[in-house]
Amino acid sequence: MLLKHRLSLSQIFSFTWKVDLMLLACCTLVYFLDKYWLVNHISVPLAVSAVLGTALAFFIGFNNNQAYDRWWEARKIWGALVNDSRSWARSLLFYTAAEAEDSTKTMARHMIHRHLAFINALKASLRKRPDDYYTRYLTKEEIDYVQKQSNHANAILSLQSRDLQLLRDAGAIDGFRFIEMNQLLVRHCDSMGMSERISNTVFPPSYVYFTQLFIWFYVIMNTLMMTESIGAWAIPFGWMFGFVFHVTHLSGTTLMNPFEFQPLAIPLDSIARTIEINVIELLGDEPVPASVKPRANGLYIM
Repeated sequence: MLLKHRLSLSQIFSFTWKVDLMLLACCTLVYFLDKYWLVNHISVPLAVSAVLGTALAFFIGFNNNQAYDRWWEARKIWGALVNDSRSWARSLLFYTAAEAEDSTKTMARHMIHRHLAFINALKASLRKRPDDYYTRYLTKEEIDYVQKQSNHANAILSLQSRDLQLLRDAGAIDGFRFIEMNQLLVRHCDSMGMSERISNTVFPPSYVYFTQLFIWFYVIMNTLMMTESIGAWAIPFGWMFGFVFHVTHLSGTTLMNPFEFQPLAIPLDSIARTIEINVIELLGDEPVPASVKPRANGLYIM
């Protein structure tokens, strides 16, 4: 996730240099093609550029709105996970009966640590990157059980449900508190499912493909039109119009997959670490992990 409201020219160029070179090459080719061949065969009306540009703006706007909706929904889901994680830790820590046996209290603390395994396993699954950080909060037997399952995060929730029932059977928590804490587990599962729905639902490729196709068509038609009126200046002006549409479209496509490991995605590393810090501080454990540091001179955080 970007942390700065403004980008330097070098940062903008690092993001768009491939498109810039392709646009300049395309505009240059179209200019010479029109000057030495098409000028004697066809003349592009001004209305073509205006109508096509307006239609293209609406099309890109629709795509970007849908992409941002996916990104914002993902951010709300993980914001809810932060709150539910704090509630889960507090409930297990303070709802356990004061007269409960030490082994029962130890189990409750381990369930709090196990929740950190759930958060990090879910993060690794959404990122689709190998990451076994979650195993540090599980026992050897639990690791063996979880890694036999295709969905590691869901397997961890099953362990949580099993031990929550054991706490209830041991009398460490009463019936009302059991219902509340079980509802928290249900919310964890809901957040996991909603995250997986976004991650596994591909944004319709036809939207992206045809938008890119129409942008290039617009750049070509616009350059042809301007060549007849301003000559070689059609090349930089063609690049300028194409740059606006391409960068606007790129801004939307980078948000379509909000869990990817890239600067504009949801900062899962930072959110997961925030949960970890909050929980470990609540338990009074040491050492407390350090916060995730911004990258690229404070430009973004992962």
